[in-house]
Amino acid sequence: MRTAGWLVLSAAIVAGLTVAVSPAAEEPPAGPTTPPGEANAPAAVQPPTSTVPVTPKDAAPPPSVTIIGASDAHGVLGRDVRSAADEDMGRIVDIIVDRTGHVRAAVIDFGGFLGVGSRKIVVDWNAMRFGKIANKKDSITLELTKAQVAAAPEYKEDTPMVVLGASGSLQPLQAIQ
Repeated sequence: MRTAGWLVLSAAIVAGLTVAVSPAAEEPPAGPTTPPGEANAPAAVQPPTSTVPVTPKDAAPPPSVTIIGASDAHGVLGRDVRSAADEDMGRIVDIIVDRTGHVRAAVIDFGGFLGVGSRKIVVDWNAMRFGKIANKKDSITLELTKAQVAAAPEYKEDTPMVVLGASGSLQPLQAIQ
């Protein structure tokens, strides 16, 4: 029964993405009206309208649709991050990707209290473990200690960043030519 529901939902999404031409768009615009108190002026001549719909030569194909089950994937922005020793490490506030779109690191808002005195630290994506994130209250585990993260330099946008990773796990970014 669940599969049938997804099939119906998929069909509804695809049907919603189909573009239909409105009959009102094909009608010529209404002619000018005579303002009150003026004599009937001769009507402006409207050029004939085309009845053939115009489509661009390079019309984009319809988008693909993928349905991911609610238990199969979860968002990570705003998730709490904890160390292997269950210490509070902060919260994920951004994701860093390279020029090819591959995820390289996460930005964690670390330290402080209620956002006061906190700073952003960049950690290697491979240093995080996502084993149990079934609901919003579940946290992500970071393979670094609180002392290691506390000693890291602060991340500032548009400047070179230092990415903390578990021993030997981070590969340098290769220049794309």
